[in-house]
Amino acid sequence: MFFAFPGAHADGRQFAKAALEEGAVAVVSDLASPQPFQGPWIEVEHGRQALALAARNFYGKPDERLGLTGVTGTNGKTTTAFLIDAVLRAAGKTTALVGTIEYRLAAEVRPAVNTTPESLDLYRIFCDLERMGGTHATMEVSSHALALGRVYGITFHTAVFTNLTRDHLDFHQTMENYFRAKRLLFAPDGARPPRWAVINNDDPYAREINPTAEVLRYGFEAGADLKGSELEMSFQGLRFTIEYRGEKIRLESKMAGKINAYNIMAACGAALSYGIDWQTISRGIAECPHVPGRFESVDEGQPFLVVVDYAHTDDALRNVIAVARELHPQRVITLFGCGGDRDRSKRPLMGAAAGEASDFVVLTSDNPRSEDPIAIMNDALVGLRRYDTPHIVEPDRRKAIRSALAEARPGDLVILAGKGHEPYQVLKDRVIHFDDRETAREILRELGHGRR
Repeated sequence: MFFAFPGAHADGRQFAKAALEEGAVAVVSDLASPQPFQGPWIEVEHGRQALALAARNFYGKPDERLGLTGVTGTNGKTTTAFLIDAVLRAAGKTTALVGTIEYRLAAEVRPAVNTTPESLDLYRIFCDLERMGGTHATMEVSSHALALGRVYGITFHTAVFTNLTRDHLDFHQTMENYFRAKRLLFAPDGARPPRWAVINNDDPYAREINPTAEVLRYGFEAGADLKGSELEMSFQGLRFTIEYRGEKIRLESKMAGKINAYNIMAACGAALSYGIDWQTISRGIAECPHVPGRFESVDEGQPFLVVVDYAHTDDALRNVIAVARELHPQRVITLFGCGGDRDRSKRPLMGAAAGEASDFVVLTSDNPRSEDPIAIMNDALVGLRRYDTPHIVEPDRRKAIRSALAEARPGDLVILAGKGHEPYQVLKDRVIHFDDRETAREILRELGHGRR
């Protein structure tokens, strides 16, 4: 069957005739058939929900046999998913990891198209994992996927909530709609609720999530089931204590910053929901490598620190600068840009976040898409100029990175924010190769800092 959806740039119904010619026996859509279409047309109430149920049945309901963990929230989804997967593998499980950076099945790595794939692709991944002898899958669940029905009907064993801050309002319009979409992971339509819910108790939205599942709340504040304390941080990583049911567990990680302590506690909660012991959890956390593009270090022997981070909201930018401050640098130099064809209202907020918390700011272009990069930067400047923070504006991202690195002095920390793991830049008429990490290494060598 061919499922025809209306999309942002094309209407799937225009391909219906070609689908039948290629062997499809029928077309399924939540829209009426176009005229003069001739052929079997099945009209349903919700196209993506119908696809999700059909895919689930076609692949034999693998979600009922696998241990599925869904991670949702504005920030921290990718890192939390990586940590959960690391602990599961430390416990000897054959796993799948589905998210923003890549789709990983056992030892096989596939490119990520969306943070959360379409339901048909998800069930195909689950089926492949079972063929490989896999038992557990961890996936980032975006608000788009929840709202559009990509995960409709999926039975999750464990659902994780990291936090909620302003993002994707170009799609959801209001924070209420955004949160409503996130909450669907815990009170789903078309599926049983998850058996376990792991929730950030320190987030203001946490109290509005009241799942029927067994609940583990984590955080540093009172009332958490998994309570963090005694946090120690350095550029080499972090150490802290988790108190759980009268027991104190000391954890170490290569990751930096308090925000990652939250992600680690979320991963611990998910691991506990599968009955994994603390010794294995501690080993998995300690062995989890740096997540690509998440406070990732670029070291060419320079006398200052350089990190690349995916932060592309005002809250994420504030968090990454806070992590930098916790390392006590001389100055924090922040380079950032804002994406085109996305929520314009967050641009001045990002400018304000950078200006308020940094010692020097370089405003540049991110993925401008169809918009004028100068217009995007002007939106961000509205917030940046609320502060007297020294700054420069450079639309050419490579030149901007050079300016940021040339500005740095011994003991400083430079943050290249926005693109993280992405090896490309989306322009109005094309997509070009561009990797902040690769570019920073090249420029550091040009500036005479290359390792010898």
